[in-house]
Amino acid sequence: MKIRKKGPKPSARRSPSYFIGYQGTVPSPEELKTWYDLEYGGPLIVRTDEKNSPAAWVAQHGPWTVHAQMPLPGPQANQLATQLAWDHPFIGAVAPGQASPADLPDAVLFAARLARGLTLLTQGTAFDVTTQAYLNPSDWQDRSLACFAIRDHCTAMEGESPDKGRDWFYTLGLSKFGLDELELFQPTGLPSSPATDLLLAVADEVLRKGQNQKVGTPLNVPSAARTVRFIKHRTVTPGGRLLILREVAFE
Repeated sequence: MKIRKKGPKPSARRSPSYFIGYQGTVPSPEELKTWYDLEYGGPLIVRTDEKNSPAAWVAQHGPWTVHAQMPLPGPQANQLATQLAWDHPFIGAVAPGQASPADLPDAVLFAARLARGLTLLTQGTAFDVTTQAYLNPSDWQDRSLACFAIRDHCTAMEGESPDKGRDWFYTLGLSKFGLDELELFQPTGLPSSPATDLLLAVADEVLRKGQNQKVGTPLNVPSAARTVRFIKHRTVTPGGRLLILREVAFE
């Protein structure tokens, strides 16, 4: 999956997808542009967003736009530092621009690349809001524009099952792309890694199709050499967090 050169011009920002904790000085727009153009070919255009804040930037590559603010205002940053258990003196935010459902994956990828750049240039720590993952500079994967790996953007994890006879697994990350998360149940006592690997393989296939699969629909997953069926659609709130889930089961 790559950032295409054609698409709708974003008109507004989405909610932040990454927070960046750091200390020291913020890289200049010129430094960010130089890094991005070397890594991804560019051209990256960065301008300050004086309408919102002197610390706010708008970055654009082709039709895709990312909004960043480095740093966030003190009260907001202090609240985030408490929530994230950070001791970074400064916190910034990165949010993808608005895009149509078909083009949202490219907008999300662009935001991830800018978040990677800001993490590397500040030697700070990024927090992926959707997957709840902390990313130090060494944790980011170096991939070209033409390369997409589901594990860079989604994770599969085990949660507390409502059924004592079954283990519960679910994804985090598909909601970045405007899609429902996935869940899978299996008998208690079986290894967890095959379940999480399968969920990520299904997530990859769903993302490539670009739409939620209807309940009752089978889906062939070539990378896992399996076929699954979507059997249920529900909403849950583990830990107070709202998740919209589609359950998959082995065929």
